[in-house]
Amino acid sequence: MDVDFEELYQSVILDHSRKPRNFGPLPDPTVTVAGDNPTCGDEIALSLKIDPQADKVAGVGFTGSGCSICMASASLMTLKVKGKTRAEAGALLNDFQGMITGKTPEAEIPKALGDLRLLSGVRKFPQRVKCATLGWHALKGALAQTEGAAKFSVDPKDADL
Repeated sequence: MDVDFEELYQSVILDHSRKPRNFGPLPDPTVTVAGDNPTCGDEIALSLKIDPQADKVAGVGFTGSGCSICMASASLMTLKVKGKTRAEAGALLNDFQGMITGKTPEAEIPKALGDLRLLSGVRKFPQRVKCATLGWHALKGALAQTEGAAKFSVDPKDADL
């Protein structure tokens, strides 16, 4: 990473970890999915409210505690998926997965990820990939469970992104 990118990375990650966006319980969610990373102690509970007519994420919130990468990634994710259709949120998830696991070459990381692209360097630290993807595992579980906007609660610990 060059110096300017490194400074931006640190600034955004610290900002989102200290003041996570959409943090707190979501009133009357459609689905809540809990996940944890026992190797480092990160815990996330992600709640979505799905508008069944538009098939959109009308509301998103998360609670939990974790390292700065975990909290920042979850915070950034909530900003990106709010207002998106379930299909658009799924596409973001796939793009993030490709970026964070290194399956997508750095030059091909989609610009649609926006600030999430700052987490691309995490792929160089496999032990931190789980931290960055915990909220995304919860999102995958939540999207899978919101078909028809029924209420569910699942534990996606074993779900692959």
